[in-house]
Amino acid sequence: MLVRCRRNRWSEGIRALVRENRVTVDDLVMPLFVNNAPGVSREPIASLPGLFRLSIEALLLECKELMDLGIKAVALFPAIDAALKDPRASDSKNPDGLTFRAISALKKAFPSLIVVADVAMDPYSSDGHDGLVDAATGIVLNDDSLPILCEMAVCHARAGADIVAPSDMMDGRIGAIRHALDNEGFQHVGILSYAAKYASSFYGPFRDALDSAPKKGDKKTYQMDPANSQEALREVALDIAEGADIVMVKPGLAFLDIIRLVSENFNVPVAAYNVSGEYAMLRAASERGWLNYKNCVIETLTGFKRAGASIIFTYHAKEFAQWLKSPE
Repeated sequence: MLVRCRRNRWSEGIRALVRENRVTVDDLVMPLFVNNAPGVSREPIASLPGLFRLSIEALLLECKELMDLGIKAVALFPAIDAALKDPRASDSKNPDGLTFRAISALKKAFPSLIVVADVAMDPYSSDGHDGLVDAATGIVLNDDSLPILCEMAVCHARAGADIVAPSDMMDGRIGAIRHALDNEGFQHVGILSYAAKYASSFYGPFRDALDSAPKKGDKKTYQMDPANSQEALREVALDIAEGADIVMVKPGLAFLDIIRLVSENFNVPVAAYNVSGEYAMLRAASERGWLNYKNCVIETLTGFKRAGASIIFTYHAKEFAQWLKSPE
């Protein structure tokens, strides 16, 4: 036999030599939950074992640990007190609000840390939707939501966010936010668009962490149908034309084909979101002894990279960085 593929797998050294894809800390963004519960520094999240809602003080300590491990970017998600939520997500643009204070504190303490700020109404909305809800019909109003999202993005930029990440899936929001940022002098602030965000059942633990589930209805009129792939190309193309600097596919594991499709058709960085349900599945299975947690995490993250993602949002980021630093 002249050709034996196994020769390139004969030892770990040879396997490493010919390895096509490697995940490094430079590829990772760590999502973090921040809250302002009185007297609570680190509040465990039942559906996300090992993760916490952090006070701003605890957030700073966590980010110091992440930076020491080589992680250079975090994505912030606020757990807002229910009393502060209203139909227009007013607290999202409050200069004394939780998100503004958290971003400001992070950038003051760690100027080089990349802070990605989420832009969507659901964490701040009493309706739990990503856009403004018509009280009479229950319909999410696309165009009426855009000014609110623009104000939110500008507020985040003013606080010091390096990148704003519209996750709302309203049509036209990327162009509107780009114009709003530029008009306020924030031409340097990037836009990472959740361009192909599917109406997935894998978001449950995230919504639990923020208490952000819709109070009525669902998000299927604005998030994508999981059965569709060509539609993702249309969504991505529109967002790039409107000024997106980076595009996101969310969720990750069930949509690796979409990551590949987007990465092969567009010359912009592609991010994948390894979402809360995917994290929780590996945690739950490993707790029952059904799989090797570390090996499955590494395999999962490598799968995103192999599919074409250049950026990976993952709740495994800190653990993965620790494993790289101390392989044993």
